[in-house]
Amino acid sequence: MPQPQVSNADRAALREGVRERAYGQGYQPSPVDRLGVWLSARQIRRYAGSLAGKQLGDFGCGYHAAFVRTVLSQLERAVIVDSALAPDLKSHRNVTAIEGILPGVLNQVPVASLDIVLCISVLEHLWDPLAALQECFRIVRPGGLCIFNVPTWRGKRFLEYSAFRLGLSPKDEMDDHKAYYDVKDFWPLLVRAGFRPRNIRCFSHKLGLNTFAICRSHGGADITT
Repeated sequence: MPQPQVSNADRAALREGVRERAYGQGYQPSPVDRLGVWLSARQIRRYAGSLAGKQLGDFGCGYHAAFVRTVLSQLERAVIVDSALAPDLKSHRNVTAIEGILPGVLNQVPVASLDIVLCISVLEHLWDPLAALQECFRIVRPGGLCIFNVPTWRGKRFLEYSAFRLGLSPKDEMDDHKAYYDVKDFWPLLVRAGFRPRNIRCFSHKLGLNTFAICRSHGGADITT
């Protein structure tokens, strides 16, 4: 009996869709997790500047979209994407909530529609991170910013010790990691996604436990220092 044909897109969605819950869904993040979120939010605010009147996307935002909640009153609109989202966010008048599996679900976001795109501590969970980066590049407006955060190989040791030995982080989050990225690993992916080298700033932070990148779309000022 012939087997049903499965497209490459469907196959990728099946591979990506093995998670049972979004980050923060059904549990309270630990102090270690909250510290990491706070440090990333501090960097976002530093490089994004004023968010007043901006349209911002947070892809892989977590069930509660913790960062977006802190800036929602400033934004014209927020587009939040994850496998599951809190009901109050889905009903908020300034929020476009999209539930689905990354990166495929990002095809619902129009081209060049957002001023700022965030993808924070997400790419390490994806089998196809390049596809997600290319979607971010497609979605951000000319001159807009994409901001990324990923754990490094040094961070792998800390995260796994925290989760598996100390029990201070969710074990299933660590078991869902597919890769780790030092600057030398992450920068080439950003270029392959479409960002020009002069529009990329990529560096380690959180004591070398993470790699952070700020990428400006074509049409904006150079940001490399």
